[in-house]
Amino acid sequence: MSEPTLRLKSPTDLLALVPCVLGFHPQDSLVLVVLAAEAGNLHARVDLVREDVDIDAAVESLLPAVRRVGARTVALVAYTDDCFLAEEAVDELAEALAAVGVEVVIALRAEVDRWWALGCEDDAYPSEGSPYDVRDHPITAQAVLDGKVTFPSRRALADSLIGSDVDDIEAVAEAADEAMRRFRRAAGQDVLHVDGDVIPFPAHATGGARQHLVAEGLWVRDRVRRYLDTREPLDSDEAGRLSVALVNIAVRDVAWSEMTRENAASHVELWRDLVRRTPHDLLAAPAALLAFAAWLSGNGALAWCALDRCQEAEPGYSLAGLLTQALVAAIPPSTWTPVPPEDLPLFAG
Repeated sequence: MSEPTLRLKSPTDLLALVPCVLGFHPQDSLVLVVLAAEAGNLHARVDLVREDVDIDAAVESLLPAVRRVGARTVALVAYTDDCFLAEEAVDELAEALAAVGVEVVIALRAEVDRWWALGCEDDAYPSEGSPYDVRDHPITAQAVLDGKVTFPSRRALADSLIGSDVDDIEAVAEAADEAMRRFRRAAGQDVLHVDGDVIPFPAHATGGARQHLVAEGLWVRDRVRRYLDTREPLDSDEAGRLSVALVNIAVRDVAWSEMTRENAASHVELWRDLVRRTPHDLLAAPAALLAFAAWLSGNGALAWCALDRCQEAEPGYSLAGLLTQALVAAIPPSTWTPVPPEDLPLFAG
């Protein structure tokens, strides 16, 4: 099997690369970047805060992913102003990696504008650290040309999934209420009730409820495809209707089945927009779809942030659980095979 290799010529190259692949500038973090491997590239990050960090647990969380891709060589960066914590964490991780045949080619500790080499006795590296600035670095410039957005922190990335247009959010909520009323009218006596409340889009609907679901599934498929073709944004009525339709798992899977590695970036934009506009009680499905699209496009940091929003809205949401396992195990997006339309449960029978 061929061995993909990431070529970096200097520590500054590495420091410019990390925020581009993560999607944000890390703080209080230990970052691992695979430079050469048997089966694809990998970048991973764990929190590194003295009062919270369990270094043994952090190391153990990184090793399975490293093994899965068959890593040969890696780079490590500890983003912290605590030099002792950085050395402890890097030493433990390097020792664990060596035990499984992985070489640490370079290890750094980085603050906002200076870096220090770790595990190196070379006097060429000054004790006061070396200055760096990645804002004008070619890797940064190329990321901008490629349309990649790099946030100043993970918190800023997470906050980007929270909408700020109050009028639009209210309009989407009103449209969602109307979509639910249409379902109730279409379902008639076929709808399920629990404690006086209508169960939105039951999984095993029959009669009028099923007919309505099939119609909604066809609309979801057509609207998703139209977005992929034209990038035409959802208006508030469409956003409300879509957020309600996705409550049903079979309808959600119609949208899910439209994802491929080739169109994943476009799906990210579609579902990111919906997540920012959807009422909290309907947020789980759009957030899970965003997380999946982010994973499929190679944006693990965004996937984790979307999973956080999904779990906040509906703890234990099944798709979120499956994707969490995939991210932890560093399962590559290349393993995803979309479900053929004829195999979708909604359209069976």
